[in-house]
Amino acid sequence: MYAISLGDDGAELRPLEPWRAGEFLAHMDRGREFIGQYNGLPDLVTDLESSRAFLQAYAERTAADTGRLHGIWADGTLVGAVLFRKLDVAGGTAEAGCWLEPSAVGKGLVTRATRVLLDWAVEERGIHRVDWWVSVGNEPSIAVARRLGMTRDGVLRESHLHRGERHDEEIWSVLAPEWRAARRAS
Repeated sequence: MYAISLGDDGAELRPLEPWRAGEFLAHMDRGREFIGQYNGLPDLVTDLESSRAFLQAYAERTAADTGRLHGIWADGTLVGAVLFRKLDVAGGTAEAGCWLEPSAVGKGLVTRATRVLLDWAVEERGIHRVDWWVSVGNEPSIAVARRLGMTRDGVLRESHLHRGERHDEEIWSVLAPEWRAARRAS
């Protein structure tokens, strides 16, 4: 397959496909508690079968053109991912998301990887609006939204049930004209 360089540090963005289920499970195991603070994925991916099923579901979304999943590799190790949870090309909208294991935090990997996805969505696919949904307590993810030039649209109060507790979610977004203007300015 292909790999897209994320900079001089050797980090790469690659498709995360079902044949990588073992590697994906090992990644989840390394970051299970950290990732699980705000993301339900570690509760779903608990063994090789569930790992493969999750990756297969995204392979099907890719084939149906309704979602995408890309892993972030640092020094040859899968350390996180960025994705389009939802992709509606006809409607011109998408919802982006991410996660990262603790060893990769603070290196700008999610921001760099998400920029690649947003460029592709806006320039290649004609997406007009990309949303970023984040738990209000997830300051690192909110910081990514800010670095990407997104605007905070609002808060959905107690809209997300995670591990038995209700959480408020912020919705951030960027529109294609804003994305293009920010890219030109940088």
